[in-house]
Amino acid sequence: MRKADLISKISDKTGIPKVDVLVTLETMFKEIKSTLANGENLYIRGFGSFIIKKRAAKIGRNIKKNVAVSIPEHFIPAFKPAKEFVQDIKSSPNIKEIPKLEDENEA
Repeated sequence: MRKADLISKISDKTGIPKVDVLVTLETMFKEIKSTLANGENLYIRGFGSFIIKKRAAKIGRNIKKNVAVSIPEHFIPAFKPAKEFVQDIKSSPNIKEIPKLEDENEA
């Protein structure tokens, strides 16, 4: 499912025009990004947490040039699903195997 499909589903189920759903989703995404960029975590009860993870400094390798590269300490965004979310997925009878992206099927 892509963002356009999600917008259509939400619009169909709620009766809200697609343009309004699009604006709402885009605003939500921007707020999540800005909250994380400000160093705050975002907790949505029953859904999950958008958190900032600290990655320690390490030494990486450029295989083509056979050179060691220092990668400094940095922070990355991460999502941790809520227990209810995980249970809903685990108990779903529709999931039998890991779904593949549509782009991978075309290759």
